[in-house]
Amino acid sequence: MHALKDLLTTDYGLMSIAVIVLVLGMGGWYVRYFLRHIQEDTARHAAAKH
Repeated sequence: MHALKDLLTTDYGLMSIAVIVLVLGMGGWYVRYFLRHIQEDTARHAAAKH
């Protein structure tokens, strides 16, 4: 319980939460970005084949 209180009420705890959210958001963005480009490249390659 004390750890949760420190996490939510101190500057280093709140900064830790912010960094975790930032890293997870960037990870999600990169996964979406790479998957979209993989699909586009696959479609372009399939269209060029025929």
